Amino acid sequence: MEYFYFAIICVLFIFAIIDLNVGVSNDAVNFLNSAVGAKAASLKTILFIAAIGIFIGASTSSGMMDIARHGMFQPEHFYFRQLMCVFLAVTVTDVVLLDIFNSLGMPTSTTVSMVFELLGASFAISLIKINSGEALEGVSSMGDLLNTGKALEVIAGIFLSVAIAFFFGIVVQWISRLIFTYNYKKGLTKKIGIFGGVAVTSILYFMLFKGMKNAAFMTPDVKAYLNENTLMLLGVIFVVSTILMQFLHALKVNVFKVIILIGTFALAMAFAGNDLVNFIGVTMAALDSVIHFAEVAVPAGISADEYMMGFLNEPAQTSIWFLIGAGAIMVYALCTSKKAHEVLNTSINLSRQDEGDEMFGSSSMARKLVRAGMGFITSINKISPKSLKRWVAKRFNQEEATLDDGAAFDLVRASVNLVLAGLLIALGTSLKLPLSTTYVTFMVGMGSSLADHAWGRESAVFRITGVISVIGGWFLTAGAAFILAGIVSSIMYFGGPVAMVIMAGLALFLLIRSHISYKNKKNEDVRDVKLDIVLNSQDADEVWTALSGHTADTLCHTLDYAADTYDGVIRAFAREDVRKLRTALTKIVEEKAWLKKMRRHETLGFRRIDKGLAFEKNTWYYLSSNNAQQILNTLTRITNPMKEHTDNNFRPLSPQYLEEFAPYQKRLVAVFRGISEVIRTGDFSEAEKLSAEGKWLKKEISNLRRVQTHRLQEDADNIKVAFVYLNLIQESHELLSEVRNVLRGCEKFFGENVPYTIEEA
Repeated sequence: MEYFYFAIICVLFIFAIIDLNVGVSNDAVNFLNSAVGAKAASLKTILFIAAIGIFIGASTSSGMMDIARHGMFQPEHFYFRQLMCVFLAVTVTDVVLLDIFNSLGMPTSTTVSMVFELLGASFAISLIKINSGEALEGVSSMGDLLNTGKALEVIAGIFLSVAIAFFFGIVVQWISRLIFTYNYKKGLTKKIGIFGGVAVTSILYFMLFKGMKNAAFMTPDVKAYLNENTLMLLGVIFVVSTILMQFLHALKVNVFKVIILIGTFALAMAFAGNDLVNFIGVTMAALDSVIHFAEVAVPAGISADEYMMGFLNEPAQTSIWFLIGAGAIMVYALCTSKKAHEVLNTSINLSRQDEGDEMFGSSSMARKLVRAGMGFITSINKISPKSLKRWVAKRFNQEEATLDDGAAFDLVRASVNLVLAGLLIALGTSLKLPLSTTYVTFMVGMGSSLADHAWGRESAVFRITGVISVIGGWFLTAGAAFILAGIVSSIMYFGGPVAMVIMAGLALFLLIRSHISYKNKKNEDVRDVKLDIVLNSQDADEVWTALSGHTADTLCHTLDYAADTYDGVIRAFAREDVRKLRTALTKIVEEKAWLKKMRRHETLGFRRIDKGLAFEKNTWYYLSSNNAQQILNTLTRITNPMKEHTDNNFRPLSPQYLEEFAPYQKRLVAVFRGISEVIRTGDFSEAEKLSAEGKWLKKEISNLRRVQTHRLQEDADNIKVAFVYLNLIQESHELLSEVRNVLRGCEKFFGENVPYTIEEA
C-alpha cells in the first residue's frame, strides 16, 4: 500500500507545479499592477525585475511551510490515511478553484484559499472521526482537533486589510497629489529627494521585516539585531537614499520610475517568500508524511489507519533544491501566463485615471454608495472656506495631468501604491496584524484612485461595483474552498484509493478543459486594435482614424446581425419554431448590451480627438448609432409577438401571407446588406441608389399595411395571426426608416475619411 502513496506523491508534485502556475497567475497583480499601469518601464523590464524578486524570495524561503503541517489541525490526532486524504483534497481543490478565478480575471488570495481548504478538509475528516466514535485521548470537541483561531485570524485579516488599506490609500494619495499636483514634473528639485528617501526607506523596511523575515539567512541573531537597531538603521537608510535620489534627479534620472521598480522587486520577493507555502507546502507535508510512514510505520507493521502523525508538529525542513525549482517554475509562470494578464487588467481598469473599458455594470449598492459619497462631498464643500477650495481645486487640476502613452495612471500614484502597500504590510507584520498582501495592494490601489479623482460621476458606479465584486469574491473563495475541500476529502476517505484516483483525474480533466476553453475563447476574441488606439492613444489624429474605423465596424456588425435576425425570425415563425424565436430574443438582448458598450467606447474616443472635428462629426455619429440601437429595439418588437403567438400554439402564418410578404422580406434584407457593404468599404457611390430603394420599399410596405388593415375588418376568424402579420409590416416599415437614417448619418460622418479595415490594422 505504501507504493500507492508514493504514486500519490507523484500526483501531488504534478498538482504542485500546476498550483505554482495558477497561483502566480492570480497573485502577479499584487506586484505588477503599479508598474504596468503607469508604464514605468517596458513590460519585459518589469517582468525581468519581478522575476528576479520571485526567484530570490522563493529560493530563500524556509519558515512558512509549518502552516501546512500543523497550522490548521492537530496532526497527533489524525491517522496517516486521513491526512493523506486531507493533503490530496486540498491540492485538488486549490488548483481548480484558483484556475476558475483566473479564467474570470478576478484577483483572489492564495493564502485564504489554502487556509480554508485545509480547514474544510480537516473539518470533514474530524466529523467522520467523531461520528465513528473514535476514542481519542485528550479530545473532547472539534476545537481539540482543529486550529479554528487561524481561520478567524484570516477573516479578521480580510476586514482589517480592506478598511486600513483603503483609508490610508485615500489619505496618502490625496496628500501626495496636493504636494506634486497632476503636473508632477514641475518643481521636482525641491521635493524629489525627500520623497525618494521616504519611499526607498519604506520599501527597504518592508523588505527587511516582511519580505526577508523567513529567509534562510535570517537567523535569530540577525533578527534580534534588526529589532534592536531598527530606528538607527532606518535613519541611515533615509539619509543615504535621500542624497542618492537627489543625485539621480540631477542626472536627469526619473526617480519615480526607480522607486516603482524597487517596489516591484520588493513586493515580488515578499510574495514568493511568504506565499510559496500556498503552492508547495501541502505537497512537502505529504512527501514528509509518506517518507516517515515508510521508514517508521511500515517496518513496525503499523497500517495507514493506525499510525498517528504527531511527527508533523516538528519544524519543516525543506530542501534548497525544491525551493530553487519552485522559484524557477514561478518565474516561468509569470512570464508566460496569459491569465495573469486578465487578472492584471481587472485591477488596472478599476483604477485607471480616465474613463476606459468598464468591465463591470452597475449595482444597487454601488449606486447608493455613490449617492452617499456625493452627499458627503457636498456637505464638506458647504463648510469649507472658499480660499481653501480654490487652492485645492488648483492643485487637483486634471487638465494638467501627465500620462505616458497608454498608461492608466501616472508615476506619482504608482509610487504611492507600492510604497504604501509595502509599508502597511511591514507595519502589520511588526504589530502582528494579519494583513493580507493581496488585499492590501488591491485596496491601496482602489483608495488612491478614488483620492486621485479617477472615479468620476460617469465611472464611479462601475468602479465601485467592480470593487464590491472583487471583495465578494474573496469571501466566496473562503466559503467555496472550505466546502469543496470538505466534500472532496470525504469522498476520498470513504472511496479509498479508487476515489483518490478518480478525483485527481477529474481535477486534471477540468484543468485541461478550462485551458482549451480559454484558448478557444481567446482565439475567437480577436484583439480589437482600433479600440486599443481609441482608449489609449494620446495622438488625436491616430484616435480619429481608429475611431472612424471602429464605428464602421460596429455599424456593419449591427446591420449584418439585423439582416440575419430579421430573416431568421420570419422563417422561424413560419415553421412555428418557438425555440429559435426564444433564442433570437435572448441574442437581441446580448446584442443591445454589446452595442451599448461599443457606443460608450466610441463616445470616449470623441474626447480624444480635435474639438472642432468632434463638434462637426458628433451629430452624424449619434444619428447613425441611435438608429442602429433603434433597429435592435424594432427587432425585439417584431420577434416578441411572434414568440408569444407560437408559444401559445395559435394558428400559424398562412401561406397567403408568406407568399405576399416574401418579396418585401428579400428586398429589405438586401437593403440592409447593401448599406452595410457601403459603410464597410467607405465607397458611398451606391448610397443614393440604396436610399431610393429603401424609400420605394417603404411606400410599397405602406400600401401592404393598408391592405392588411382592411383584411382585419373582413376576416375575424384569424384575427390573432392577422395582428402579428400587421405588426411585422408596421415594424418593417420602421426598420427601413431607421436604416436609411443610418446611411444618411454615415455619409456625413465619414465624409472623405475612408475607414481602414481590420487587415490594415
